[in-house]
Amino acid sequence: MIGTRGIPAAYGGFETAVEEVGKRLVERGHRVTVYTRGSERREREYLGMRVIHLPALRQKQLETLSHTALSTLHAITRKAPAAAFVFNAANSPLVPLLRGRGIPVALHMDGLEWKRSKWGARGKAYYRWAEEFGVRWADGLIADAPGIAEYYRTEFGVPTELIRYGAPILDTAPVESIRGLGLGLESGGYHLVVARFEPENHVLEIVEGYRASSATIPLVVVGSAPYGAEYTQRIRAAAEGDPRIRLLGGVFDQDLLDALYFHARTYVHGHSVGGTNPSLLRAMGAGTAVVAWDVTFNRETLDDLGWFFEDADEAERHFSALEGDTEIPALAAAVKERARAHFRWDDVTSAYEDLALRIAGGASVHPTARRVRRTVNT
Repeated sequence: MIGTRGIPAAYGGFETAVEEVGKRLVERGHRVTVYTRGSERREREYLGMRVIHLPALRQKQLETLSHTALSTLHAITRKAPAAAFVFNAANSPLVPLLRGRGIPVALHMDGLEWKRSKWGARGKAYYRWAEEFGVRWADGLIADAPGIAEYYRTEFGVPTELIRYGAPILDTAPVESIRGLGLGLESGGYHLVVARFEPENHVLEIVEGYRASSATIPLVVVGSAPYGAEYTQRIRAAAEGDPRIRLLGGVFDQDLLDALYFHARTYVHGHSVGGTNPSLLRAMGAGTAVVAWDVTFNRETLDDLGWFFEDADEAERHFSALEGDTEIPALAAAVKERARAHFRWDDVTSAYEDLALRIAGGASVHPTARRVRRTVNT
């Protein structure tokens, strides 16, 4: 598994998928190698998976690609694995090297990264090019949401493997964890946001909407921005002077994060780019009612079981109404049941296993996809 920050999972959906799928593949008798960067833990094995630690350039545009390049060089100069999973379409230029070594490759395309505002014109153009390059070179293509699968079918006329993420199911979490923060938090007594501080995650609109609302219970915001100081300052300015708004920064203690999800009255999800979002799934698995940005990905994941907003004004109306809303317990139970039934890591693992076995056996979309071009100019 190549192209992520690796394991132990402490950041992002890719890393969680690598850990959850990888450990289950090991339990099923497979040998799994994960390339990792930046981990404070340097062990060579984790949950049965072999861990290879390699460096990366600490620069936004080059961090992922530089680490994937080193990982690819390492992989092609050792005994070839039966199959490789490469995560992130940005890493597609390295796929031909793996295939040239006789290693079949499944490329996880991620969401529509070129829509993210953190990338300038060159970055957006690169991601657009990398999508097409990846489609033309990989043996298998993974989409994590129906909307992403439809995008690749429409844009390129190629099939993808629809493989979602799993949702961790939480049936309990110690309330002492949130009380220990010293913020006066109680179970069911706060709204929660967990997101990287990027414009397409709409943390600013959520904070502005909450501030304008008549809500009395706190808004707890978990997140930071490795490359977004200006946007972070705008969020802080919007929250300044309102004692109801609690900016926690990044929280990397998984037990504490679980407790924050579990005991929240609502989880407010502003993500508008990407596919099936792990933060949303975590809230659903914790049995927390959801207020989500109104896009196809979020509606499909929730099956419309929630409240939706498109700007700060709509967020304000939800915050003002939610504290007395009697539908919250029923919706919370419904999203948890949906998570339990439709987003199972065992099913996700079976899909990865099946794809690996197929491409290792010679199946490939490459013969038909290698000459594709975009069919729609979006």
